[in-house]
Amino acid sequence: MALTAAGILVATGGIALDPVAASAATWVPTSTTALSPTDAVRLAAAPATRSLRLTVGLAPRNRSALDTLIAQQATPGSANYEKYLTPAQFTARFAATQATATRVTDYLTSQGMQHVTVASNRLQVTADATVAQAQQAFHTSIASFSRAGKRVIANTSAAQVPATLAGAVTGVLGLSDLGPALPTLPSAPKLTGYYPKEYNTVYHSAGTKPGTGTTLAVIAQGDLTQTVKDLRYAEAKQGLPQVPVTLRYNGIKSADTAGTIEWDLDTQTSTGIAPNASRLYVYVATTLTDSDLARSINDFAARNEARSGNASLGECDLLPYLDGSMVVDDMAFAEAAVQGQTFFASSGDTGSSCPVAPTNGVPGSGPTDTSYPASSPYVLGVGGTTLLASDANAYQSEIAWNAGGGGVSPVEYPGAWTNGVNLAGTAGLRGVPDVAFAADPVSGGNIYATDSGTTSVQTVGGTSLASPLAMGLWTRMVATRGAKLGFAPPKLYAYYSRVQAGNPVTAVPGFHDVVAGANGVYTALPGYDYTTGLGSFDVAVLTGKLG
Repeated sequence: MALTAAGILVATGGIALDPVAASAATWVPTSTTALSPTDAVRLAAAPATRSLRLTVGLAPRNRSALDTLIAQQATPGSANYEKYLTPAQFTARFAATQATATRVTDYLTSQGMQHVTVASNRLQVTADATVAQAQQAFHTSIASFSRAGKRVIANTSAAQVPATLAGAVTGVLGLSDLGPALPTLPSAPKLTGYYPKEYNTVYHSAGTKPGTGTTLAVIAQGDLTQTVKDLRYAEAKQGLPQVPVTLRYNGIKSADTAGTIEWDLDTQTSTGIAPNASRLYVYVATTLTDSDLARSINDFAARNEARSGNASLGECDLLPYLDGSMVVDDMAFAEAAVQGQTFFASSGDTGSSCPVAPTNGVPGSGPTDTSYPASSPYVLGVGGTTLLASDANAYQSEIAWNAGGGGVSPVEYPGAWTNGVNLAGTAGLRGVPDVAFAADPVSGGNIYATDSGTTSVQTVGGTSLASPLAMGLWTRMVATRGAKLGFAPPKLYAYYSRVQAGNPVTAVPGFHDVVAGANGVYTALPGYDYTTGLGSFDVAVLTGKLG
């Protein structure tokens, strides 16, 4: 039997894997599975001296207690209601022990790896290694492949650790570069769209604070120099205050500028909606591979300096499930949740399919699957709509955007807070998205981007717009109600469930229910659906409703 997504195959039965030398009794498995790209030609063993940047996940303690606590923090009457942990408290209660971290670092060092470092929250260990060292340390084989004219590597047998580390390691990231996660920004025509501050009128933010006293963040990659310049240009043109920006580099600084327009969209949209935010943090990864992204995601949680974060990127659920990054990243997202942080992620621009290069952005072009990290139970997944508003930017209605990602994850589990509203959650599955906002390029966002030295307005769409838009609106809600709002999903689902009381046709004040349109397999219906989730916000009303 073989499972495939995004051209990845994992052997689960009669397909022989590469032989490894040691006795199976000596080793125990991790969540990092054997990979082989079905759309590539295998060349040979990966060069033994090739350098790898590894991210090793450390197994947490008391995982079920952590999930229970997150739910209690959003439950009125609970002793833990709106009482969020600090990073130190999280580490003491739920992270791997210092003794476990030391055992793992000692082992990696004994295998010749360099720059072995434990994250402050003891959820990850990072290390530099060669292919030869990684193969020996994790009882695996790594091969080279030719894929779409590019040479890539993948571990062709599962990653394992010695039995002495049983239960200590969740996954080993960096043995493959088959990813990477794809930005969810499609190409878009030059249309008359909305400037970020105009979405405040559309989604009725009147009377809420413009981000005052709170902070937000985005995950990015490469060289952010032009992005910061474009943000300053946009602020000047739109008469907005300059939001202080801090760049947090996780790993080697990269000169890559290919994603600049994506990061322009994320930064300008979120801060344009919440222009008085105290600070914007940008967690900058070296590349968009799962291993490098895991470091930036973990840094967002470990520092606990931004109340909200956003990642406008994603990949088919099956790949992070197989390479182990889903397990590793979910723990970082869970830490953020129990600390009262909310992380937003775009659900994808291929409809009820998941994103696959080079057809990302084309509805129905990938396998039927949801997109990670939007599918994480500890992330607010944001889908897309076609927005209809008056010339004065007054909200009229929304239609499910045909390319907005949504569906039921084949591998993720739901947060208990979705039960009774999200039908997949009731069945023990993760339904995506949670909410949805303007994404269709017809109702796209106007941003300032620089090309060949010239800065101009470009109108762009995609759930890459919807996700930072949602974060900006939530930032206004947090600024108005205070940090006690905490992790958004339990609050949103609990309120929605109380109002509907099992009747999906009941209107929920504070939400715009989207009841028209489809994204391929799924159709917009009254109540929660797999195209637009709970719907979009009427910010002023919802701010007053959330307890």
